[in-house]
Amino acid sequence: MRNIFISGLLLSLSAAPAFAQGVAGQPTLMSPQVGPAKPPAAAKPPAAVKPPVAAVKPSINAATPEARSAAELALSSDPVFDEDTFKRIKDALFYYSDLQVRGGWPTLPPDAKLAPGTSGADVATLRQRLVITDDLPAKDAAGDTYDTAVAEGVKRFQLRHGLDATGTVGAQTLKALNVPVGERIKQLEASLDRLLGMDFQFAERYVVVNIPAAFVEAVKNGKVERRYRVIVGKIDKPSPSLTAFITSVNLNPTWTVPLSITKTEIAAHMRKDPTYLERMHMRLLGAHDEEVNPASVDWSGDRSYNFTVRQDAGTWNALGNLKIDMPNPYSVYMHDTDTRKLFADDYRFDSHGCTRVDNVRDLAVWILQDGPPNWDRAAIDAGIAAGQTHIINLPHKIPVAWVYLTGWVQRDGTVEFRDDVYKHDDSLDRNALAQAVNDGGFVQPAPTAPLKRVSIDTR
Repeated sequence: MRNIFISGLLLSLSAAPAFAQGVAGQPTLMSPQVGPAKPPAAAKPPAAVKPPVAAVKPSINAATPEARSAAELALSSDPVFDEDTFKRIKDALFYYSDLQVRGGWPTLPPDAKLAPGTSGADVATLRQRLVITDDLPAKDAAGDTYDTAVAEGVKRFQLRHGLDATGTVGAQTLKALNVPVGERIKQLEASLDRLLGMDFQFAERYVVVNIPAAFVEAVKNGKVERRYRVIVGKIDKPSPSLTAFITSVNLNPTWTVPLSITKTEIAAHMRKDPTYLERMHMRLLGAHDEEVNPASVDWSGDRSYNFTVRQDAGTWNALGNLKIDMPNPYSVYMHDTDTRKLFADDYRFDSHGCTRVDNVRDLAVWILQDGPPNWDRAAIDAGIAAGQTHIINLPHKIPVAWVYLTGWVQRDGTVEFRDDVYKHDDSLDRNALAQAVNDGGFVQPAPTAPLKRVSIDTR
């Protein structure tokens, strides 16, 4: 049976768009010409793509997991991924392609000094730049003073790009402002391409991790009820894009170390410090789960080991106090961590492939809302405090998707971008995407990362 997402895509593709050549000679999605040709005019975006400038919400830097979660949720209750995500991205592509044909937006000097209270030609250029992407109302386009309106426009731009909303143009904001429109088009196209290859069944309740943005959303009835910061895979150990089902919540989990980590990191630690396993509450287990003396093992060289390394449950465990099981071919999952300070960082790409979740106990409460009964926050806290491993199986599995969207569009038309940390966008085949969209059909895009089992997070 075809899933809901595919049905939605078929509807969105019923009117196949034409393709035009961008400034670099590459095909880009363009809106089909309707009616007689008209003289060039100022670009007019679809209403669903560029809404009026809204009030900017405060910075999301907060001190506690609960405060960070509340701040993230306050930004929007709309999910990054729903049945209409594909169509919204496609609509945004029409507008950004039109911008490219008209010359894009101005760039700012790399040494520009832009802060509230300053004035000059660079501020005038900044105003023009913000108006083009509707971060600043058109009525505020004139002038060369960095006033309150400009600061609010900069904050809006920063929020759309995952930057701290300071209202001041620092190095990261300046870099994002100067990304050419062609690169933004590429991000939207690559995100569209990856959605073409997805197979996901939306349900009343589902969970989504957007890897480039490093956050997870818990969605119910089309609204985000929880949003948390996450830590995802390092550049050399990327988190995979996948679809699966959450099947259980594991309190006080043990951690079975992947062989790849045993051969590299564990062996290196043991060569330097023979007490490492003991200090880390790790055991060597043989083929029948019998304990093996670490002193009997030759830890030198890159060799195969005929034993398993398992870390006991406890505060020292790399998975923390809670694990969310979601069986998949990559052997990755969502979990707590014993290094929670990293959640306060803007750059949160530090795992071995799994997703570490800020305020994960709160997410577990949401997952367990529909059963089994009596598992509220107090019960979860008590179960963890008891210190025993306990697996809570779900009576109804919850769909979960890990997506890699470097460009997407919110329901109110706000276009969001994030850095392509894994460089997956570089594998975009524009010709294949154009053919797939024009045909109104589906192709399985080339994988953006090797289809191999990803090592489970180690800390």
